[in-house]
Amino acid sequence: MTAKLAEALAGIVGPEHVSVEPGALAAHARDATPLFDAMPQAVVHPGSAEEVAAILRYATAEGVPVVPRGAGSNLCAGTVPLHGGIVLVLTRLNRILEVSRDELLARVQTGVPTAKLAAAAAEAGLLYAPDPGSHTVSTVGGNVATCAGGLRGLKYGVTRNYVLGLEAVLPTGEIIRTGGRLWKDVAGYDLTRLLTGSEGTLAVITEATVALLPKPETTGTGVAYFPTLADASRAVTAVIASGIVPATLEFLDQKCIAAVEEFAGLGLRADAGALLLFGDDGQAATVEGNLARIEGICADEGALEVTLAEDVARADALLAARRCSLPALSRLGSLTVLEDVSVPRHRLAGMVARIDEIAAAHDLLIATFGHAGDGNLHPTCVLDPDDGEAIERCHQAFAEIFSAAIALDGTITGEHGVGAAKLPYLEERLGGDQVALLGRIKRAFDPAGILNPGKLGS
Repeated sequence: MTAKLAEALAGIVGPEHVSVEPGALAAHARDATPLFDAMPQAVVHPGSAEEVAAILRYATAEGVPVVPRGAGSNLCAGTVPLHGGIVLVLTRLNRILEVSRDELLARVQTGVPTAKLAAAAAEAGLLYAPDPGSHTVSTVGGNVATCAGGLRGLKYGVTRNYVLGLEAVLPTGEIIRTGGRLWKDVAGYDLTRLLTGSEGTLAVITEATVALLPKPETTGTGVAYFPTLADASRAVTAVIASGIVPATLEFLDQKCIAAVEEFAGLGLRADAGALLLFGDDGQAATVEGNLARIEGICADEGALEVTLAEDVARADALLAARRCSLPALSRLGSLTVLEDVSVPRHRLAGMVARIDEIAAAHDLLIATFGHAGDGNLHPTCVLDPDDGEAIERCHQAFAEIFSAAIALDGTITGEHGVGAAKLPYLEERLGGDQVALLGRIKRAFDPAGILNPGKLGS
């Protein structure tokens, strides 16, 4: 079966772009999500939408599962080949096709790294706003497939807010174009929005047309330390209520502060119960005024200390404190399980308190950081991978964390996606009727059920 599959794929893309070697299969058996792996039968790197279409027609005819994959940096086991088959790696589709200053848009193939698109936009004096934590390695296609968020989500929104159109290949081999170059287009169902966030279960995205913005004149960053996360949460509420929508409003709990400081030596206050990182961009006078107002609000809400970055280097160092939270925590144990939940902004402190209670009940180290401005939290459990009992307690703890988020009018994932990791909790979030509807949509796109089986709609 493997030999037949390899021969068929080689006939489509060339033998140099197909691998059935054990090392290559093992490298694509997992993504950045711990505790999930499954071996594929073949790994294939197509070079065009037409080659993707030919692969999918073959797979549908033969009933072979296909799992689309970009850089494999996702954190929900969305690209783990649970049922074997083909891992379809799209990183050869890596060309920026167009950056238009006049139309404020770019067209890119979906294997383009997010940071490369952002850099190309910046060279043209423009901004690509989505800014996921994995932006240096993650691909535009992966960001679209998971509707990735990021540090600028409060002010600028998430990936779906910038996707104008897609080229996508259906499991039955048709190549379609949804949307286009327009901000306004209501001709038919909004398939662009449906495919954005569909996690590779409905179609394979091969090209994206994304909106760009004028590049802000300047940026500024500050940091505020608070005795408790509840104090920081009140400051967040007060900042938004004042009419300011910052570009960045992030938090670290005390455990994260200690880990980051030990890891990076940035001079963070170890005696603080919470750190609030804030920033803004735009015209210089507006940014200066907004940062000063945020500084005053934090002081009024009981901040231990508020500091504005005096230069770009210090601002970059503060942003690095947030971005290096995961590697810093990873040094505390050899297995790090990072999840995400979202709750309404005013319930942020209550959710973190509940996470701490659950961690204590299960005798686990769970630190929390995330996007204070939009209520998206990243509870992170640090474990010994050889301690099976602790891993089981970790699973139990996260099941309780997901339920706690739902009870607070929140959700089981704000930006990582459902994938395989959170599929067992999806019905609790959506209800049986809505989960059944997802299944009917899945079958309409993928009647043979070959595309990323065992995930959404399966």
